[in-house]
Amino acid sequence: MHLIPVIDVKNGIAVHAKLGLRDQYLPLHTPLCPSSAVEEVVRAFLNLYPFEIVYLADLNAITNTGNNDALIGRLLQQHPQISFWIDSGYQAQPNKFMGLWNYQPVLGSECYADDKLDALRRFEKQFVLSLDFSAQQQPLGSKRLFSEAELWPEKVIIMTLSRVGSHTGVDLEKLKTYQRLGRNNTLVASGGIRDKADLLALKSIGIEYALCASALHAKSITANDLANDLDKF
Repeated sequence: MHLIPVIDVKNGIAVHAKLGLRDQYLPLHTPLCPSSAVEEVVRAFLNLYPFEIVYLADLNAITNTGNNDALIGRLLQQHPQISFWIDSGYQAQPNKFMGLWNYQPVLGSECYADDKLDALRRFEKQFVLSLDFSAQQQPLGSKRLFSEAELWPEKVIIMTLSRVGSHTGVDLEKLKTYQRLGRNNTLVASGGIRDKADLLALKSIGIEYALCASALHAKSITANDLANDLDKF
């Protein structure tokens, strides 16, 4: 199992994501990391486990209220051993970070309606696709992205926003549906992971990658779990 810690960034600080209600996200303060400084959150994750991938959502870029490019640039430089998956909202073409080996753009379906799909093609599948679902479980963005696997890159996140920070468990049925559609793709679970039992449930259906934040911050998945059990999942 490849567990990928998540950091949501707004106005230069880490915030606590819950249910996809971005306007209600508050500065991060958790048992794992009492600071909302993004560098401190990264350090807290790495003290927990030597994660190889970190996912970062630039909420300003996603909501068209600026960006956190300067911070992202520092993180890429400070942690060359980590692959950063960066969601910066809609991108018409590869950006200035694209040449760095440890930068991987995440392109979310919510930003790509039918008339913007040509922008995805400019990335020549050198990105991670996020299939985004609303709080009402509705697909966000072009319906083609949810039905035509030939448009997908290698890795595809199934982003169930209604379960982010909810502690309600993973949506196994949705994952199974998209496994059948993308038989040659690697799916990444996102939303609802509570503890080791949820990781085992994902493993049981063949999911090898998962985004996680709340369970790590709450320490319901511990350093001991990661050190001794992660490779068993």
